[in-house]
Amino acid sequence: MAYTFTKDLETGNQLIDSEHRQLIDAINNLLNACATGKGRAELANTTKFLQDYTAKHFSDEEKLQLQHQYPDYMNHKRYHDEFKKVVAGICVKLDKEGPTVALVGEVNSAIAGWLINHIKKEDVKVAAHIKSR
Repeated sequence: MAYTFTKDLETGNQLIDSEHRQLIDAINNLLNACATGKGRAELANTTKFLQDYTAKHFSDEEKLQLQHQYPDYMNHKRYHDEFKKVVAGICVKLDKEGPTVALVGEVNSAIAGWLINHIKKEDVKVAAHIKSR
């Protein structure tokens, strides 16, 4: 099941939306590779990209929040920090166990599910705050 960047995922902030699209594209690339029997081969590329890109994306989001004095910054940053630990844990599993079907499933549920939920519930609040200022 591929993820689609729908209206309900738009925050209205061009930078944030662009970065969210790239994160979703990376997950979709992994899912497409899985559909063609190449998921395990693609897993290392996807997890490395997600680890690097979430660090960049979260940094960009956090700078915007500080710049616009987002009142829930500390909680939002905590969500980001916890997610980075999840991604790092998946990378450790990949190094230890190699690319397994179970790990591909974990990327899909733990990473893709978290991102979609986070965008819909938290990032839209940040964007609304920025727009209101």
